Amino acid sequence: MQRQQMINRLGEGGEWDVCVIGGGATGLGIAVDAASRGLRTILFERYDFAKGTSSRSTKLVHGGVRYLQQGNIRLVMDALSERGLMLKNAPHLVRNLSFVIPNYEWWESPFYGVGLKAYDWMAGNLGLGSTEFLSLEETLLAAPTLDPDGLRGGIRYHDGQFDDARMAIHLAMTAADHGAVVLNYFSVEGLLKAGGNICGVNVKDAFTSETYEIKAKAMINATGVFSDTVLKMDDPAAETLVSPSQGIHLVLDKEFLPAETAIMIPRTDDGRVLFAVPWHHKIIVGTTDTPVEIPSVEPKAQTDEIDFVLQTMRHYLTKDPSYADIKSVFCGLRPLVKGGGKTASLSRDHHITVSDSGLITIAGGKWTTYRKMAEDAVNVAVRRADLSAASSGTSELPIHGYQEHTDFESPLYYYGSDKVHILDMIKGDPELGERIHPAFDNVKAEIIWAMKEEMCENIEDFLARRSRMLLLDAKASVEAAPFVADMMAEWLLKDDGWAQKQIEDYTFLANNYLPSINI
Repeated sequence: MQRQQMINRLGEGGEWDVCVIGGGATGLGIAVDAASRGLRTILFERYDFAKGTSSRSTKLVHGGVRYLQQGNIRLVMDALSERGLMLKNAPHLVRNLSFVIPNYEWWESPFYGVGLKAYDWMAGNLGLGSTEFLSLEETLLAAPTLDPDGLRGGIRYHDGQFDDARMAIHLAMTAADHGAVVLNYFSVEGLLKAGGNICGVNVKDAFTSETYEIKAKAMINATGVFSDTVLKMDDPAAETLVSPSQGIHLVLDKEFLPAETAIMIPRTDDGRVLFAVPWHHKIIVGTTDTPVEIPSVEPKAQTDEIDFVLQTMRHYLTKDPSYADIKSVFCGLRPLVKGGGKTASLSRDHHITVSDSGLITIAGGKWTTYRKMAEDAVNVAVRRADLSAASSGTSELPIHGYQEHTDFESPLYYYGSDKVHILDMIKGDPELGERIHPAFDNVKAEIIWAMKEEMCENIEDFLARRSRMLLLDAKASVEAAPFVADMMAEWLLKDDGWAQKQIEDYTFLANNYLPSINI
């Protein structure tokens, strides 16, 4: 998947069947669905793939236990089905993870146990494991750092876990494998219309400022929290559709949860659940729910949000986490469909609208249901534009890199079947097998692979999304930045000024991921 080759295809001429605006989970899923149906498909992303919300999730593929509490049975059943399909179609990125709910009150075990047994039942043959009631001893064996004071026992259930940004890159590669053009750093500058009907877009390459006019039969707005921006580009009087909500996650060292079992706190002061999840040899703790008026591509954690997560976890762990323990803090914005009440109670159901001009907008949803969202959006496009297309086959479609029996403790596992190519690079030049930085397992060959095959255009792309260094240890990632910049500059034939600017920009960005420490 190479950017220049994609750009060259812009000159092929003719009308595209489907044009997608937005390169997050939903947009990339739509590109996969449309291209795999034989539709001529093109996608534009203003920044990098999954730059926003789609790289900042809790890293869970789940039915949504709290939606079960709210009585949204249909959403839970759909999500559980999609959870099973993600595990089946991307076993190199999605895995089964056990969760423990600690019980400190007598009523918690029967109350949550009954609900989770229903959760198992709704998953059917796509279930990941049966819910179990644990004794005090079994609970502490599964999660030895839980505070034993007053602990009565626990409940163990199963959900899925994945690497969101890596999944996004592999969706982009899957779309490309099926003939789609997917371009990052291409902004939509305007919509083209004929007789009041949308018929294409004007786009601009962020690196060259060259503009292109792209004609398409169906136009899909899949820009998440920025959906309203595109809607108002189409019609300045359009009503707002999305009510963004911010969720933060703290990254801590493994010592706070040394076992390979996650913890789920079923109810916090703001009405959400809180997770502590092992991920890439660190612990992710989150999330919060804070309404946001104006969405930002780089949302910042608020002090009261960080305090809330730390204080909540201190009630449950033997060692109290503090600001000094935070390796990184990252924020994601949920594209909740607008409605009344608290954002925590708004639906994660996806919502598809078609404007008078024919612009199709999809909003809401979550990572777990990206495939179903994509299928529904393409179905609308096929009907509206009278496209000749096969029915969706993505429920059976392996994602790029598909590889069974993945060892998630093995270095480079997240490349799936592409891992062999990286190992071949190292075999040809053993120096490429050296670590980039002592704090991370990532090796030099990954930088070259990212540039050659994954459309990695700058050091942020690599440190934040092709690898996950920024999220795992922001300070260490800044230390790694000069080496990554130098290596990329040499490969991309850039000068020292480019490398220095990259380091400066990245250091400024990374400071937002460690708000309590000035790097």
